[in-house]
Amino acid sequence: MSQYSVLLVDDEEDVIAGFLLTGMVGILSGCSLRQTREAESIKIGVTVYDQYDTFVSQMMEVFKNYAGEKEAETGIAITIEMYNAADSQTTQNSQVESMINDGCDVVCVNLVDRTEPTTVIDMAEKNNVPVIFFNRELVEEDLERWERLYYVGAKAFESGIMEGEIAAAAFQNNSSSDKNGDGMIQYLVLEGEAGHQDAIVRTEYAVSTIVESGIDVEKVGYAIANWNRAQAQTKMAQLLPEYGSEIELVLANNDDMALGAIDALKAADISRNDWPVIVGIDGTDVGLEAVKKGEMIGTVYNDKEGQAQGILNLAFALSTDGNLSELALEDGKYLRLPYAKVLPEDVDAYLK
Repeated sequence: MSQYSVLLVDDEEDVIAGFLLTGMVGILSGCSLRQTREAESIKIGVTVYDQYDTFVSQMMEVFKNYAGEKEAETGIAITIEMYNAADSQTTQNSQVESMINDGCDVVCVNLVDRTEPTTVIDMAEKNNVPVIFFNRELVEEDLERWERLYYVGAKAFESGIMEGEIAAAAFQNNSSSDKNGDGMIQYLVLEGEAGHQDAIVRTEYAVSTIVESGIDVEKVGYAIANWNRAQAQTKMAQLLPEYGSEIELVLANNDDMALGAIDALKAADISRNDWPVIVGIDGTDVGLEAVKKGEMIGTVYNDKEGQAQGILNLAFALSTDGNLSELALEDGKYLRLPYAKVLPEDVDAYLK
């Protein structure tokens, strides 16, 4: 039976908002000292940039499930202290301080601002607590500042290439996708964040891949929607009156924004036959369902299961003085999982 426990912390009120428990809980205070392999329990701190981000939320659910499996495998109780930074780097810095003070053996950080990890790194190094950054990659030079800093994620440019390949194939295989018949793709970009590396790279490589496939393109619209479905719907609704009939392709940096574009098209009562081709990235459950229904032509699967397991295995090894060489880290620092293209014909395999 799983013994792992999860503390859900609400920073704004600085109280424990929830406590999920399956079976017997290990000694919660037993992590005040750094643990060794002989310890009966370890404590892992996690802070995410926004708990309402669909991909991050789903990955954390998988992470908690893997923690239960790890307990059953090793007999070492795992306590997870989880925080939501609510898109504030200042809040996240305070959360990291709290996790260190609470005796967490390792801290896992989904950075709010990838360019501002200094406070987190300095606190961790001062207290000799290793940090696993994940999903939102910090600048390489920052990760090299201390030997006990790590990153788990994927290579953003790969997702952009695959998104571009999906889009190009849609136009090459279906001439009706070129609605005005001018031999050129008029496209709209829904970008994740202003200045965010993953957003910039995903867009750049998606467009360049389409061009390299021999298709001419023309950008007719652009909006930043902060990875958010509701914001994407609002931005798409604002763009439709001006560019609606011209838009032949929507390149969204993630599934939630692709779904926001779909919500706007439905709200505008635009016939399904007149929709542009829509492509997303992440392969969230709702994104995959949209592919299955034919609302999105495809998505790029971001391996949340592989990343969650990688974070957990790395955190466990760091907390128990385990052998990191077994984890196949790149340059001793990076654990990267590959993306995969998901089209309607193979979406069921990913939904399962």
